[in-house]
Amino acid sequence: MVVVSQKKLKRRRVCVMVTGAVLLLLIVLVVVVIILAFTLFKTKDPRTQLVSATLEGISPRVSFPDIDIQINVTLDLKVQVENRNRASFKHDGGKSVLLYKGKEVGETDIYPGLVPSRGSAILSCRLTLQADEFASNITGLLGDVVGGDISMDTVTRIPGRVTFLGFIKKHIVAKSYCQFTVTVPDFKIASQSCRNKAKL
Repeated sequence: MVVVSQKKLKRRRVCVMVTGAVLLLLIVLVVVVIILAFTLFKTKDPRTQLVSATLEGISPRVSFPDIDIQINVTLDLKVQVENRNRASFKHDGGKSVLLYKGKEVGETDIYPGLVPSRGSAILSCRLTLQADEFASNITGLLGDVVGGDISMDTVTRIPGRVTFLGFIKKHIVAKSYCQFTVTVPDFKIASQSCRNKAKL
């Protein structure tokens, strides 16, 4: 009887030790996951920046006897999205709006895509400028052209999500506000400043 009770006692001690070791391992694992979630896997805002803006397909049309000037202009924009996260950024369709002196003069869609972790991608988009909106401020536009540069703004909005470890998903909307100056007549970006903001 004494031998049987000692065996039971020994088994009970082994069970308690194994259970304690498993619980301790689970607690350590939970603590490590929480620390990683708040440090290494913390979601960072994707940055967007206008890389280039080139004018293509400028086709002015003047009609008489009523003087009617129409200009169809296609603007080719290249927007760089930089993903600073340790997971890929899968973005849905976005939008980029072009403003001249505070008025919307063009809009384009940005197609869905994937930006690799800690990488960047160039998104190309083409927009046709709304000539009637430019024409509403023709004196300002002519003054800028004669002065040699045209200042414009872009507002870009790209929604998407970042996935960590295959199951932790964070939804992000990356927004950027860029002011840039295009030189005339070569239509290259002379200067720009961008502010980035992300909504989690």
